[in-house]
Amino acid sequence: MNSADVPVLVDNDEAISAWDGVLFDRWVKYRHIFVGGLANHGNQALRLFPPKTGWRVIDVGCGLGDTTQAIARAVGPSGEAIGVDAAARMLEIARRETTDLGIANARFDVADVQLDPLGGGFDMAFSRMGTMFFANPVSALRNVRSALKPGATLVIVVWRRREDNPWVWEAQQVVERMLGRPEEHDEPTCGPGPFSMANADTVSDQLSYAGFAALTFRRCDLPILLGRDVEEALEIALALGPAAEIIRLWGDRMAHRHDEVRAALREVVSRFAREDGSVHAMASTWIVSATNPG
Repeated sequence: MNSADVPVLVDNDEAISAWDGVLFDRWVKYRHIFVGGLANHGNQALRLFPPKTGWRVIDVGCGLGDTTQAIARAVGPSGEAIGVDAAARMLEIARRETTDLGIANARFDVADVQLDPLGGGFDMAFSRMGTMFFANPVSALRNVRSALKPGATLVIVVWRRREDNPWVWEAQQVVERMLGRPEEHDEPTCGPGPFSMANADTVSDQLSYAGFAALTFRRCDLPILLGRDVEEALEIALALGPAAEIIRLWGDRMAHRHDEVRAALREVVSRFAREDGSVHAMASTWIVSATNPG
């Protein structure tokens, strides 16, 4: 692939509409599951690549801000953590909760990382599950690199393949077999989707075309809680993720099959239930690092 093969710039309006709209309420409702589960993978990345005291760090796609808060604590009062996200409603919560925690060296800016200026002089860029939804990831990553100092590090956590995350993959397969995918719909999607950066070769190309060097990939397999019981895990499977998106895009046109779909998904999530009734599964991610050569 050469530079002529890089996709032309496409805006992120559809994904922003989804994350600041219908997906916002669902994410906030189940944040105790999603944020808690993803925290293990983000924390592992920060252990491998710890921000240093006094650093300025940009947190890309920071969502509700828990990663930005952790980074702010790590860099200390002489450093600064700046969380950026395109979902303004997410950042309203992040600002309020960060203030309540008394963390003074963190701030949050609404930004489309693919298009908007991010400032400069950062010692590190970090992202936990925040880079998979860009319409043009090369443009977004190039913009992030432009905000970094020469020699600064980018660290991102992204999902590995669906097949390595069977709790997601099996649910998606069930819904696709039962409903198929709608060719036409009026609902916004979440962009390329959570598994758009699952292929290491693809991500290597994206980072290289964005100007990064010294790439590393570390596989991270850690269990996550899917629900405190089967019913909660089922409701989450129906609210967020690839299976849920298919159902949402069909809307009322498949309402007559919802009970049937619920029963099939209940069977899927039940396979991951433990003796105490809680539902856990192994989550597989890439922890990717790269360097801005300057």
